[in-house]
Amino acid sequence: MKVTRRDLLAGAAGAVVLGKTTRAQTRTPVDPTKVRGAPTSAMGQRAPTATPQRLVRGNISSTPHQDLMGIITPSDLHFERHHAGVPEIDPANYSLLIHGMVDRPMVFSLSDLKRFPSVSRIHFLECSGNLGRVAGPETTPGLLAGLTSTSEWTGVKLATLLKEVGVQPKATWLLAEGSDAAVLTRSVPMAKALDDALIAYGQNGEAIRPEQGYPARLFLPGWEGNASVKWLRRIEVSDAPFMTREETSKYTEPFANGTARMFSFQMDARSLITYPAFPNTLAPGWVEIKGIAWTGAGKIRRVEVSTNGGATWAAAELQEPVLSMAHTRFRHLWNWTGGEAVIMSRAVDETGYVQPTRAELLKLRGPGTAIYHMNPITGWVVQATGKVIYKQEPWG
Repeated sequence: MKVTRRDLLAGAAGAVVLGKTTRAQTRTPVDPTKVRGAPTSAMGQRAPTATPQRLVRGNISSTPHQDLMGIITPSDLHFERHHAGVPEIDPANYSLLIHGMVDRPMVFSLSDLKRFPSVSRIHFLECSGNLGRVAGPETTPGLLAGLTSTSEWTGVKLATLLKEVGVQPKATWLLAEGSDAAVLTRSVPMAKALDDALIAYGQNGEAIRPEQGYPARLFLPGWEGNASVKWLRRIEVSDAPFMTREETSKYTEPFANGTARMFSFQMDARSLITYPAFPNTLAPGWVEIKGIAWTGAGKIRRVEVSTNGGATWAAAELQEPVLSMAHTRFRHLWNWTGGEAVIMSRAVDETGYVQPTRAELLKLRGPGTAIYHMNPITGWVVQATGKVIYKQEPWG
């Protein structure tokens, strides 16, 4: 290949190596009109200065909500939770067995699943342990409540497959089993399976990623993430729940009176301010408070924002589209004139449910026991210097 003087001058934007322009860029050119740009690559990449990342903590990774826009979470930033690592599954060898109280037990390959009529839906997914633990002042929105994300999910309705195998009239539950080393299993009511459950093999226009259950997963819109079993390999139909480890010793909610709530699948309404938040620093003047709200009960009806620690509340503007069981963006203009302030948000869904305070939740659950389905109003303290930090209730 002939290297021209123009190519050599383009070194500020990329180095010419054997006829290919690399992305070994060390500087952004002052005037991009004077430098030849890099050629199109086989796989698109983010700009070098746009580097949002999930925070990985052991077997959990959180979505960086403070870095995102809109309601769709990029697939590589979707939160992830696993119990025994991410399995490698050859799609050519993948199979889904449906058996039990059915007339025709059947095994479906991935190509079999794709031959059925497909649907695509935009929904959030949330771990029931999202915001279950105490956080310190230097906590970002992604650390605070990063175990929720919204994607467009594509697959076949579970109801279609259950019709194909002929579910027997007395069947009321099913068992979903994963192919991971934990062989995670959850009981799912038949009513949900026949309503809006999906066997999803697509996410945001491409194949589901391995961390999200490739080649196929169960997806239960609006319900706790653990029940949407990833790497799905077996469904057993029955007339009673299976009382698996994940729904007895785990994923139950102790109450202050000594009882516990089981099969509390639906995620309650909640909201999260994503700006301003730690580590932002404000200057006096107009600030657009921004965030997301969501509910497993349908659509968000309204979001209210307080800039004085809950003394008064004002309605925020909801950003279209407002979809059922999906993240909804909200915004509220606030003139910060200086001095310490506490900003908070609370969501109200279409059932009339109002997001509670942490004190209200702990009164019901009991201190020290609440881990799952914690959806309290959260607050950010804007200090007199303009620095924003997280502070757990009470905010006074």
